[in-house]
Amino acid sequence: MALHPVIAQVTQRIIERSKPLRTAYLEQLEKMRGRGPRRASLSCANQAHANAAMGNGTKIWLNQAQKPNIGIVTAYNDMLSAHQPYETYPQQIREAALRCGGTAQVAGAVPAMCDGVTQGRPGMELSLFSRDVIAQATAVALSHDAFDATLCLGICDKIVPGLLIGALAFGHLPTIFVPAGPMGSGLSNKEKAAVRERYAQGKATKEELLAAESAAYHSAGTCTFYGTANSNQMLLEAMGLHLPGAAFVHPSDPLRSALTDAAVERVLQLTEQSGNYKPIGQLVNEKTIVNAIIALLATGGSTNHTIHWVAVARAAGILINWQDFDELSSVIPLLTRVYPNGTADVNAFEDAGGPTFVIRELLSAGLMHGDVMTVYGDEGLHSHTVCPMLNDAGQIAWQAQPALSTDTAVLRNVSEPFAATGGLRLLQGNLGRAIVKASAVPEEAWITTAPAKVFESQEALVNAYKAGELNMDFVAVVIFQGPQANGMPELHHFTPVLGSLMSAGYKVALVTDGRMSGASGKVPAALHVSPEVAQGGPLGKVRDGDLIELNVHTGELRALVDEAEWAQRAVRGSSKENMAGYGRDLFAAQRRVVTAPEHGASTLFID
Repeated sequence: MALHPVIAQVTQRIIERSKPLRTAYLEQLEKMRGRGPRRASLSCANQAHANAAMGNGTKIWLNQAQKPNIGIVTAYNDMLSAHQPYETYPQQIREAALRCGGTAQVAGAVPAMCDGVTQGRPGMELSLFSRDVIAQATAVALSHDAFDATLCLGICDKIVPGLLIGALAFGHLPTIFVPAGPMGSGLSNKEKAAVRERYAQGKATKEELLAAESAAYHSAGTCTFYGTANSNQMLLEAMGLHLPGAAFVHPSDPLRSALTDAAVERVLQLTEQSGNYKPIGQLVNEKTIVNAIIALLATGGSTNHTIHWVAVARAAGILINWQDFDELSSVIPLLTRVYPNGTADVNAFEDAGGPTFVIRELLSAGLMHGDVMTVYGDEGLHSHTVCPMLNDAGQIAWQAQPALSTDTAVLRNVSEPFAATGGLRLLQGNLGRAIVKASAVPEEAWITTAPAKVFESQEALVNAYKAGELNMDFVAVVIFQGPQANGMPELHHFTPVLGSLMSAGYKVALVTDGRMSGASGKVPAALHVSPEVAQGGPLGKVRDGDLIELNVHTGELRALVDEAEWAQRAVRGSSKENMAGYGRDLFAAQRRVVTAPEHGASTLFID
């Protein structure tokens, strides 16, 4: 199937726009290539330090500097249920590497905070910046220059983009991402959301809320809703940086262990000395980035990736923007309904066919680039349309996806999508530029016109609700929530409040320069409004009572205020207290230099 002309046009525009940066990136990659095992270039003292703590059997191979050595970068900790299974992975990887004729060492660990723990708390204001810290920590880990390949152990929100940005700084190294899989299905997301709304209304106790939350988040593994973490996994599959179908196999499944061993074997087959050299800096190109965006749109993924993947692309010398997302969204069909875009969880998505089914369908319709290099197979992205299973001998066998989805309420073929266009849209107008997750919003709520209620914090909105001041149609305008104002925390503290008001029959919407992430729900929300108010953005001109129009159909976001009056209005100043405590003091420099969300909200690429 020929490539869709809009995809071809957007891709070519990205190639032309990126040419100077991409050329410089590839030239740097070539300079960093070695000629044989990297350790051979180290001095004897360097090698002795690098190998001192290793077991004698491994140390012999390391000292000979003839076998390929894998650098493991791990985001293990006990605070993220998704990452807790990684505790035992390094030993498994070291043993698998020895069996496959190589060695492996933990190069370093990266910080990994759980946004679910910090939601509505001061620590959430470090979340976005943690992505760049993770990228830098990855670079520190790999700076030993003793590795011929990399395995990245990470799954969740900022962790995968951070690991990927860091890995691209060492673009001469073959790299595979090794997931650990989701937890089993617990209390459904729909039931959990209902308890949250009842608690916000004062109709459920804290004990009932904790019981519901604990039934939803109940074991090791990734949270099962289709938020940023699971969107990460979909995008990595579409970029060919996982083994096919690796994303959503449970931590306790024997197939999970087999896939980890297979990743070790495979990355050793991609090293420079293998004769099948596939460095990550060459794999991640303009077509690969477009494939990632398409996978995001086709599955109704996280709005966070309109920020993160801009930064990821920039790390590979590639420039993308929200216009690219919007134009691609106009031709990419929505193939999944996974919470918050439906009632099913990622386990149901996997059972219905999962990521490799989506990739197969998009390729079959000319809606993805198939002619890309990946970590597996020699048929480009077509190699990633098979799914793994264990045969009777306990070995991985790859099988083709069935022609039809096994659950059309969750996953559909490209010939009968849930919607003809993708999950995200660009909104523009006199309030700035913003992103809306259209796939999560009922179409009857795609047009909202209501008076504004302006707040400077999540707490102010919740307090207004508790005081009975929000029983009306209104647009919540929550300002000073951008990267420079307070680090751009996710704003889920008031999600149950807005959902409750919407369920009560009020017309409600949200406009903010902050984030809501992959858990954005049924409330129409214009997110990441740029420029942010702290930079003088026009959203700061809005006053209580101004009529605000949010129109997903036409892509408009505007205040219905007389143009002359609007031009004369000043942007309001913040009454927020100084950012101090909970480590926020340490990120003052990042808040000063961070770029706008459409430029990746980056503290690393600020030119």
